[in-house]
Amino acid sequence: MYSYVTKELPALINKEFPTLPDRQSIMGHSMGGHGALICALKNPGQYKTVSAFAPISNPILCPWGKKAFLGYLGGPEDNVAWKEWDATELAKIYNGPPLDILVDQGKEDQFLKQGQLLPENLLHAAKDNGIAFVLRFHDGYDHSYYFIATFIEDHFKHHVKYLKS
Repeated sequence: MYSYVTKELPALINKEFPTLPDRQSIMGHSMGGHGALICALKNPGQYKTVSAFAPISNPILCPWGKKAFLGYLGGPEDNVAWKEWDATELAKIYNGPPLDILVDQGKEDQFLKQGQLLPENLLHAAKDNGIAFVLRFHDGYDHSYYFIATFIEDHFKHHVKYLKS
């Protein structure tokens, strides 16, 4: 899936549509938010910006992430490969052009309350490494469609700042 999102899909889009191939950005929600973050952090310069809604931000430290990584990457839990696919760990070592990350998180998100998302860990890792990072918490919102529908326009505006010609 990673190579499809970072290589095959952009090549197809650039072939079939009038695009500006040197101006790409990426966004996602939940696990897709984590995917968007790792795509941007693992490919310095490919994406001008990245944004996410309620991403799983530090999978090596949450139950969901540990289960998924054990299944896909094998064990033990301190496996170096795990850090290569964790957005927080990648933010710690990012060495590329300036990257501006926007993350929105609902305060009523049950997965946040269960310790599955850990956005503060990503915020600290990014800030400590000089990555521009905005983490916004929103009262009254959970992990649902309505949360995304409410704030998607902000994300589009965030991306437009970096993509307009």
